[in-house]
Formats: sequence, structure tokens, C-alpha cells
Amino acid sequence: MISSLQLLNSSMVEELQIRIQEGDGPTLIYLPGTHGDWTLNTAFRREIKDRVRLVEFTFPRTLEWSLNDYARGIELKLLDHKIDAGWIVAESFASQVAWAWIGQRSKQFQIDGLVLAGGFVRHPIIPSVQLAKLLTLNLPGPLLKITLWFYTIYATSRDGNSPGIRAALREFVERRTEEDLRAAAHRLDLIIQSDMQSIARDSTVPVFYLTGLIDPIVPWPFVQPWLKKNCGGYRDWRMICSSDHNVLGAAKKSAAQILQWMQSVPSRALQDKS
Repeated sequence: MISSLQLLNSSMVEELQIRIQEGDGPTLIYLPGTHGDWTLNTAFRREIKDRVRLVEFTFPRTLEWSLNDYARGIELKLLDHKIDAGWIVAESFASQVAWAWIGQRSKQFQIDGLVLAGGFVRHPIIPSVQLAKLLTLNLPGPLLKITLWFYTIYATSRDGNSPGIRAALREFVERRTEEDLRAAAHRLDLIIQSDMQSIARDSTVPVFYLTGLIDPIVPWPFVQPWLKKNCGGYRDWRMICSSDHNVLGAAKKSAAQILQWMQSVPSRALQDKS
């Protein structure tokens, strides 16, 4: 029988893409939401430039990986690049990958802190995720094009009409192929099946929650109270009133807040030595 780790060491893991933007500060690892790539992270990347070493991932379009497979694949990629410690900023779906990673209690990689950007422990409205999966698999092509067109207009008004933003949005639209939509539906299925509450309760990793005021996808009133009451490593949260589910799109405010949180927590590696 072939183990999951052996599968991750096969050619499949080569589809997991990594890129590194060097900076003077600590390592910050960006994990994307259901769309699975770094195309919507342009404004945040530009804002945080030079202040951290930013590591970004684009997920493979697999229909087979579990959350643990995602976590192991990411760790292997980081270790291949001699990165063995850092903060995670987990966007939406990626919060489930981050919790799975924490639950593995790796001895090779040190997670210094976790920022849930529109993330969650157990999705508070599972029927809405089931509906999103149904729409993802069955949305007619013309309607998908119209939806993407409206989204690019909205994202341009939010993130700025710079050449970099326009190029990233074009790439985002081009990546929404049938294969990509099936992979997104699989990630939604993983959300439906996932319940990370026991891991969140037991974890001591510092956890911070970042959300927009208007977030119909993962409504913050269902998430923050649970974290405050139950999450072992919970430290703080912030709502960015001008933002939505894609809270990192409010790049200036989200970058400043994440940097403040990172500076507030000493390196766990240094703590372990003291």
C-alpha cells in the first residue's frame, strides 16, 4: 500500500507551487482560500513588501488530497527551501489546512503563530458551503463569465487599478477552468467534512482572527466568540470595517495589523530555549 507521504513525494507534489519574496523580517506563509492560488494576494504582497519574508502557495488541482495531505505537502516544500519556522496567514479554506498542520505536531517545522483571515474552526453554516459546492459544479459558463467580470470590477475598485492588480486579476480569471472549479468543489467538500474544534481547543499556538465587517461567507459573529471561549491559543482579533470576506484585500490595514501581532509574540523557538 502506498502511504500519503509517499504520494506527496511523487510527481503530484510538484503541482504545489511556492514563491518567496525576501524581506528583513520574520517568515510569513500565505495559504489561499478555496480558489487555491496567490492571484488575489497582490495588494497585500505589495503592502507588506520587505517587512517580512513572504512565502506564498498555489495549491494543486487535486481531487484526492485530504487536509493532512495539504499540510504535509506544504511542510515538505518549506523544508526543501530550508524554511523550518514561521507564521501562517490562512485565508478562509486554508484555515482548515492550518489546523490540520497544527494537529500533526511536527517536530521539523515550528509554527510561531496563526492568523485566521476570514477563517474558522468549524464552518458555522454548513448548508451554505453545500450550496457553494453545488453552484461551483453547475454554474453555466456564460453566468460564470458574467460573475467573474463583475468581480474584477469590484476587486479593481477595492485593490486599486494598477498594472500589477490588473495582471493578477486577468490571471485569476484565466485560472478558473473546469479543472480548477472541480478542485475548488473538492476543497469545499473538505470544509463540509472537517471539524477542527478539538485541535483548536488543545493547541497552544498563538491564534489571531482577522475579519471584515460584511462577511456573508464566514460570518464573524459565529467565529470570534467561539475562539475567545474555546481556542487554547487565542490572543486577539480585529474587524476591518471597510472590508469583506477577502479581508487581506484591505491591504494597508490588514498588513499593519498582522505585523503588529507578529511583533507582539516572541519567537516560539526563542521561548523554547529560555
